[in-house]
Amino acid sequence: MRQGRGWRGRLVPGEGPLARVRPPVVFLVVAAVFATGVLVGGAIGVALLVALAAAVGVLLAATWPRLTPAERTLRLLVLLVLAAIAISLLG
Repeated sequence: MRQGRGWRGRLVPGEGPLARVRPPVVFLVVAAVFATGVLVGGAIGVALLVALAAAVGVLLAATWPRLTPAERTLRLLVLLVLAAIAISLLG
């Protein structure tokens, strides 16, 4: 029985499900979800920010082996700031 490296082994720059998505489109979608979450507030805003944080976390976990320590630190910081903003909307 052949053992594959799993989905993480297939992550190569320029390949994968997000390879064809244009970076400006991703930026605009993320900015829109973030702004909507902050402006709407309440449970809906928190839900949007938590969904955004979950997506960032999944991408961070998927790309972790290929990131440099500086890139890991910056992305973790972004995730923590996003979580802090979501928590602040609860109060």
